Formats: sequence, structure tokens, C-alpha cells
Amino acid sequence: MSARTYLLAGGAFAVGTSAYIVSGVLPDISAELDVSVGTAGQLVTAFAIAYAISAPLLAAATGRWERRTLLVVALLVASLGNALAALAPNFPLLMGTRVLSALGAAVYTPAATLVATQLSPPQRRGRAVAIVFGGLTFALVLGVPAGNLLGGVLGYRGVFALVAIASLMAAIAVRLAVPTVAAPPPVGLRARFAVAADRRVLMVLSMSVLGVLAAMTVFTYITPLLAAATHVQGAVVSALLLAYGVGAMLGNGIGGRLTDRFGPRRPLRLSFVLFVLAVATLPLTLATVPGAAAVLFVWGAITWSVNPPIQSWLIELAPAGSGLLLSLNASAIYLGAGLSGVFGAIVIGTAGVLALPPVAAALAVLAVVLLLRASRQGPVDPAAPAAPQPAAVASAE
Repeated sequence: MSARTYLLAGGAFAVGTSAYIVSGVLPDISAELDVSVGTAGQLVTAFAIAYAISAPLLAAATGRWERRTLLVVALLVASLGNALAALAPNFPLLMGTRVLSALGAAVYTPAATLVATQLSPPQRRGRAVAIVFGGLTFALVLGVPAGNLLGGVLGYRGVFALVAIASLMAAIAVRLAVPTVAAPPPVGLRARFAVAADRRVLMVLSMSVLGVLAAMTVFTYITPLLAAATHVQGAVVSALLLAYGVGAMLGNGIGGRLTDRFGPRRPLRLSFVLFVLAVATLPLTLATVPGAAAVLFVWGAITWSVNPPIQSWLIELAPAGSGLLLSLNASAIYLGAGLSGVFGAIVIGTAGVLALPPVAAALAVLAVVLLLRASRQGPVDPAAPAAPQPAAVASAE
């Protein structure tokens, strides 16, 4: 796999860290800016909502931009947002900087995914998607604990400054090492969004929302779930979450390889069926610490294995409109994650924390139903090119 693909993954790590790291410094933000932890937590919500809304709109607005330039600008916006967060004197301004950072992330991740596929041969495009998403996975694994650790030494302002520097370095590296990549052929706004209205596309995007909602409904409340089922807390919980993170990184790579070999549909069917079985039995398998470590590792691998095939499927359905579809899928991911906290709270308030796994399994079953209905061959636009042409990529300047 090209080193440029790993470089694009590094940018994904930078913007992903910007999204996740706030959770690790919430107490510091709460204390310094004199707001409650719950209020400080709305910084996460603001980022997610801004990302979900802006991703498809910005994808349409920047559709004619040369891709390398677009990636560099997106990283610079993310860097600026985090730099301003380090300097923000009050909470409302800090909230605004989170929205600015989200705009950069919302442009970068889908564009980097598409560029990675364009820089890779057809038989390795699933792995290219997995590598870029591996940067986000690594950010998830390291973001919260790193923020918590570094926040005690540097303060939350120092943490935001480090993320700003990382994003700036990624922008410089992309400008120097990634070749110019021409924008897709001009397509009007109506035509762009018409592609997104296709039934199969809507089913895949809905499946993405349901899959993330099912996974995050449980993961958001994994600490109280482990306390209830495994009777652990503190460092043991951190170790168990690390097992989940390691599984997530491994599963993301496996998902990419299986997609390259079998196409997107078969790996997705396997992943969702295994997900239903794994999450439905969590109340039983979490009974012991070794069992919890094993099942969280497997569950993390299964959960994160779905990203490469879903992304590849959307590219396959509408190659000419894939930039917009990848942005919509990014919005779907953040929508599912954003709804999970509210939905999980309702389940806990109604039936208790141990009811989360079976409810999540039911949501995953609905995703399987959509998967089976959407599994029809052919792109949305039969006249669309099967893949971006090599001529779209120029040598680095």
C-alpha cells in the first residue's frame, strides 16, 4: 500500500483526535471556565451536529476543488479551530471553535477516503479505505485517554494546541507528498443530491445510522454496563476498553481486506450477523473479567469491520457522486453517534442498563433487513464511470 495512503490516515488521526479528545479534558474545561461538566459535554454535541450537517453541504460546495488543495485547506481549518480553542477566553467562544474544527473534519475525512481509493489500484481500494479509517480508529483508542493524561500536565489549552500543531503538520505533509488529484467532472447541485435520493443509497445510509446507533448505544454506557455485569471499575475498565480499541483497529483492517476479496455485501452480512450475536449475549459474556476482555476485543473488531465495505458499496453504487455519498455517510455516522446517548438514556431509564445489549441487537437486526433489501447489483447511474480514471491524478509539484 502506498505511503501516501498512510499519510492521509495521519490526517484522519489528527481531525479524529480533535473530535474525541474533548471527552478526556471535560473536567479541566468545567473548572477553568466555570461551567458544569454536563454543559462542557455539549462541546462534543456541537462538534457532532456541525459535522453531520456540514459534511454533505460542504462536499457539494467544494465539488470542483482540486482534491489535494481541498485536503490541505480542510486540515488548516481544523488546525485553526483547535488553535483558537486553546486561546478562547470563555465557553461560548470555545463552542464556536469546536464548530470551526468540525467543518474542517467534515471536509477532510470523506475527501481523504476518496483520494485514497483514487491513488490505489482497484483490487486494493477496500484496504485503502480501511487505512484511512484506521486513523480515526487510532484517534478513538488514544484520544480520550491521551486527553486525560496530557490535560493533567498541559491543561486543556495545551491539549488543543497540540492537536492544532498535529493538524498543521498533516497539512504540510499532504501538500508536499500527495499528488494533485483533479476534481470529479462538474455535476449540478440537483444532480448531486438526486444520486443521494436513490432507494439503495438511502437504505445503505439508513443501515449506517442503525449500525452506529446499535454500537454506540451500548458503548456510550459501557462503564455502567461493566459495573453492573462484571462488577469492575477504575483501571480494570480502562484495560477492558483498550481491548475493545485493539479489536477495533484489527477489525477495520480485516474489513478492508475482505472487501477487496469478496466485495462489500458478503463481509457486511457476516459482520452484522456476528454483531447481533456478540451484542445480544453481552450480559452473559461480561460475567467475568477474562470473558469481558475477550468479548470486547471481538465486539470491537466486528463493529469497526463494517466501515470499509459500507464506504466501498457507496462508491460502487454511484462512482460519479461518491464524494457526496461519502460525506452523507459521515453525517450518518455522527447522527447515529449523536442519537445513541439520548436513546441509551431512555432504555436505561425504562428497563435498566442491562437492557441495552438486547435493544442494540434488535437495532442491528433492522440494519440486516435493510442490507438484504439493498443488495442489488449495479450503480445508481449506469452511465457513470466504474472508477476514477488514472488521468485524474497528476504528479506532485
